[in-house]
Formats: sequence, C-alpha cells, structure tokens
Amino acid sequence: MLEPDKDFLIKLAHTKMPFGKYKDRYLIDLPEHYVVWYYNKGFPKNKLGQMLETVYTLKVNGLEYLVREIQKRYSK
Repeated sequence: MLEPDKDFLIKLAHTKMPFGKYKDRYLIDLPEHYVVWYYNKGFPKNKLGQMLETVYTLKVNGLEYLVREIQKRYSK
C-alpha cells in the first residue's frame, strides 16, 4: 500500500494558484471543470503540475474534505 507524503499534502493544502483566472485561489478550491480541463490538456511537468494532478484525483474521488481537514490542522 502506498503511504501518502505528509509534507507534500500539507504543502498542497496551502498552495494557491499562481496565475490566471483563478490566481490566489487554493488549489483544492479550483472549480472541478478547470482541473478536468488541465487533465485533458496535460498537467505541467513541474511541482505545480504534480499538485494539480493530485487535486484532480482527490476531486474525482470526492476526497476534497481531506485537504480541508489538513488546512485546519496544519498551519502554513
């Protein structure tokens, strides 16, 4: 079984979109249609892309609440 990377998930929970229409919005708060668009287009090959891909997986599986709980429990 895969172990989640705690540090990565904490960072993801507090990362905001750095550009575009949804600039300064937490990645987990991006509209699902926007994340799906990135999925279809292809995620960037960098840390942000890795985070967006994780957000996509969380959203399509209805697991956003996990990131919201991390936001509450762990400060930046």
